[in-house]
Amino acid sequence: MFVREIMTPKIESISPTATLCEAAQMMRELDVGSLAVVEDRDLVGIITDRDICCRAVADRYDPAITTVREIMSRDISFCFSDDVVTAAVRQMEDRHVRRLAVLNRDKSMAGFLSVDDVARYSRQMAGEVLDWMRHPRH
Repeated sequence: MFVREIMTPKIESISPTATLCEAAQMMRELDVGSLAVVEDRDLVGIITDRDICCRAVADRYDPAITTVREIMSRDISFCFSDDVVTAAVRQMEDRHVRRLAVLNRDKSMAGFLSVDDVARYSRQMAGEVLDWMRHPRH
């Protein structure tokens, strides 16, 4: 089975110049935990609810004036839409991430693959990703 068959194709994005308040409000309205950060049609980062909480609020950044660019994750974990699911799951385990950006071969955004998407496909595989994150083996 290919990643494109189980991924979430809807891509919610935000500008890197938006404030953290705007990002948090957008996440709440859309009921999502992450947003692609897109500038000039290019994926430049990802911001998660955890980034806002643990990077910004915990370090006392003012969410009303702090921009997404200041807090976003720039090291984007990704796979391709035509990768097999098992390869993408291995990458999630190796990188200790709960979601991967999914790109088409032309490097355009196709969607996201989350542990929840994997769980709908295989609870066992999702459990392995989460177990690996809780108990990393080096």
